[in-house]
Amino acid sequence: MKSFHNFKTCLLFYIFLVLPITVAQPLSFNVTNFNDTQTASLVGYAGVAKSENRSIVLNSLTDNGIGRAIYGLPLRFKNSSNRHVTDFSTRFSFTIDVSSKTDYGDGFAFFVAPLAYPIPSDSGGGGLGLYGANQDSIIAVEFDTFPNANVDPQMRHVGINNNSLVSLNSSFFDIESNIGNMGHALITYNSSAKFLAVSWFFEGTSSGFMPNTSLSYQIDLGEILPEWVTVGFSGATGASNEENVIHSWEFTSTLNSTPLNNKEKDGNNDIIVKYKFSVQVVAVAVSCSVLFMLVVAAVSWFIIIKKRRSEDGFGFNGAAMPRRFGYKELVAATNGFADDRRLGEGGTGQVYKGFLSDLGSVVAVKRIFSDVEDSERIFTNEVKIISRLVHKNLVQLMGWCNEEGELLLVFEYMSNGSLDTHIFGNRRTLTWGVRYNIALGVARALCYLHEEVEQCVLHRDIKSSNVLLDTDFNTKVSDFGIAKLVDPRLRTQKTRVVGTYGYLAPEYVNEGRASKESDMYGFGVVALEIGCGRRTYQDGEYNHVPLTNWVWKKYVDGDILDAVDEGLKGDYDVEEMRCLLTVGIWCTHPDHRQRPKAEQVINALKQETPLPMLSL
Repeated sequence: MKSFHNFKTCLLFYIFLVLPITVAQPLSFNVTNFNDTQTASLVGYAGVAKSENRSIVLNSLTDNGIGRAIYGLPLRFKNSSNRHVTDFSTRFSFTIDVSSKTDYGDGFAFFVAPLAYPIPSDSGGGGLGLYGANQDSIIAVEFDTFPNANVDPQMRHVGINNNSLVSLNSSFFDIESNIGNMGHALITYNSSAKFLAVSWFFEGTSSGFMPNTSLSYQIDLGEILPEWVTVGFSGATGASNEENVIHSWEFTSTLNSTPLNNKEKDGNNDIIVKYKFSVQVVAVAVSCSVLFMLVVAAVSWFIIIKKRRSEDGFGFNGAAMPRRFGYKELVAATNGFADDRRLGEGGTGQVYKGFLSDLGSVVAVKRIFSDVEDSERIFTNEVKIISRLVHKNLVQLMGWCNEEGELLLVFEYMSNGSLDTHIFGNRRTLTWGVRYNIALGVARALCYLHEEVEQCVLHRDIKSSNVLLDTDFNTKVSDFGIAKLVDPRLRTQKTRVVGTYGYLAPEYVNEGRASKESDMYGFGVVALEIGCGRRTYQDGEYNHVPLTNWVWKKYVDGDILDAVDEGLKGDYDVEEMRCLLTVGIWCTHPDHRQRPKAEQVINALKQETPLPMLSL
């Protein structure tokens, strides 16, 4: 119990002494040596956890052990008076070592929990020292190395958990190939979008590259967590064991941590133990707080001056904007934009695979052609529009660069490329279940763009090559270079016709009127391509007949299933296929007034509403 006594002492010292005399600041820290005397005073340990060799050892190679480490200062997660919720980002490095490569477990987790949340008595092994028979208000990202029956997917996985051992979302965790290798993880939460994202990678590959893996989940943590919380790590072993070690830990948040009031202190009476601190200790705390304020003021002034001096001329200002990268940084990341790093090329630029060492992430760098008409407009349009959008079915913009005459955009890397390369290229044929989920993902992305954001966004270039696929074949709609923000009071907006031939609605081509319905037309073409396995325009025996016309004829003749992709070899759900193809021609109806909204498409694909009887 001594370690948990120290754990509580650390927390109480900062709640009752340092926090009340420190100016309101968001919680932020970066620890690289856990044996440092100053750093050690800020980290509390419980169970078998300890600091050793500059690192946190959560579990050693012994069975049935639980270890926990928390940061001593509490995090103000939300302000109950104005309902503001913090954003946060945490980055840490770790290793997992084992004595037996065939029998090990159970893993560790980063967690956010109420202050002084105790270790449940029945939380060993798969409970990771966090989850027992009863708990609430616990959010965790688990790095689970032992799949437990009934609660885990049957694989080692990284999962996002809310008050339960059952993950809300999970992805394969390739620890078996990386025993002892240094791992790096990044966890971020966007309170405005209510979006929790996780990415990780391992060092140690011969090429220096390791495809990064990620997962995310849309969740309102402000409704789950209390105003004041603790952040930390917890690990456990059961009948099998492993060593879970945290080597470095960085954390930042955005909400000012104003002092706890007396009522909030009284609410934590279960952890209050009276300690007498000397005048010297209080003086040291006050001195540190004053010094901290001076450093914060100096850093803030430096940032302001630097920001003014680095005016970019594009008007990219505000906290919501993504990171600005240096040109040399992206040259290094892509090995000088080497040909062997090139992922593809489009009408406005080339895309390269890169590795950002400071983020530990594989990325995609889009290099916009300088001789493309309106290249600067395309660049600024993409940055300004997509930076305000956060959805699991939209590709994430990580940053930008406009130096040395170059216009560069940095995106999350999609390891499975674009949809068209799977349908029309030489890659392995996508199974029916994957295809159907891709169509649903595109519909959900359009529903978000059209109906769920504050200002409607028209994509204007929905096509199969702009549908990207991550490691698990999840849909990510990309390329917002010609997207347009529109007044929600206007049904259509007259614009210059842009986009890709074959995916453009007839009223858009003829009259230049972009609308939600013209976006849905592009979706309809993509849906037909997914089901038929054919491009929108066919050569050969179909004599250049548009795919939409060809499927419409099949529908009118009552033979719509004759249009099914032969590459599926009959391995598909008949009702789902009939639904997808019917939705495809519904969305490409010549009369834009007859086309469905994205939400109607989602309901139809989920077979929650009947399909309409269509006629030309």
